[in-house]
Amino acid sequence: MEYNQVLDKLSQVLPAKRFQHSLGVSQSAAELATQFGENVEKAKLTGLLHDCARGLSSNTLLQMAETFAIVVNDVERCQPVLLHAPLGALLARTEYGIDDSQICKAIALHTTGGRDMSLLEKIIYLADCIEPSRNFSGLDKLRSLAFTDLDAAMLVAFDQSLHYVIELGLLIHPATIEGRNYLLQKQSM
Repeated sequence: MEYNQVLDKLSQVLPAKRFQHSLGVSQSAAELATQFGENVEKAKLTGLLHDCARGLSSNTLLQMAETFAIVVNDVERCQPVLLHAPLGALLARTEYGIDDSQICKAIALHTTGGRDMSLLEKIIYLADCIEPSRNFSGLDKLRSLAFTDLDAAMLVAFDQSLHYVIELGLLIHPATIEGRNYLLQKQSM
C-alpha cells in the first residue's frame, strides 16, 4: 500500500487525536531521515503506521498475541498496551501490505526500544517522542539533540521514559533497559 492509501485507511480507523499524532510522527521521522541519510519515504510511512494497533483494547491485544503466537512476557501481560507495537508490525504486514522487514521491526520497537537499534528504528522511536503535538519537560532539549546525535538523544529518551514509567508506578519493560544499557556500554568503548 502506498503512503496516501495508508493515510486514507488510517484516517478511517484511528481516533482523530491518534491520527494527528501519527501524522506528526510521520513528519518528524521524515525530518530525522533527511538529517541522518535514511530513506525519507520509508521513514514517513513507518511513522504513519507506528500506532496502527494503538486503538485496540487490552483484551483484543492479548487475544491477538495468542492467536498469532507472539510471545508475551510478564510486563506485557500486566500492561497489554505495550503489545500495540509488535501487533502493529503484524497489522502493517497483514492489513496494510507492508512487506519491508525494516519497517515492521521499527514499528515493533517504537514503544520499548531495544538493543542495537537500526537507524530507522531510532528515528521512529525518537519521532514518536518529539512529534509536534508532544509537550513535556525536557522536550526542547530532546528535539535539539535528536537532530545532532541520535544515540545521545536515545539515551535521554530512554531516561525520560524510565522516569515516566516509575512515576506512574508501572513495570519497566526489559527491552528499554537493554537498549539503554547497550548505548551506555557503546559509549564507554
